[in-house]
Amino acid sequence: MSDKEKPSKETLEKWHQDPDNWKLGIFYFNKEDKRIFPPKRKAQFGWTINFANPLSILAIVAIITIAILITKIRK
Repeated sequence: MSDKEKPSKETLEKWHQDPDNWKLGIFYFNKEDKRIFPPKRKAQFGWTINFANPLSILAIVAIITIAILITKIRK
């Protein structure tokens, strides 16, 4: 599958169900999956971070930074 191709729903579901893509059962780590925020194992509970995607690390740092800045501004 090339980088330009979007994976099929079946492929996404296969990746999501594969226990090898879940470290310690809670951390999603799949280099083939280019999504930053895939759904959690139980989709009704929201989203998780794909720690194999380098952009996910930037996204989580940005979210934490914004949260810290908001708490500092409100003081």
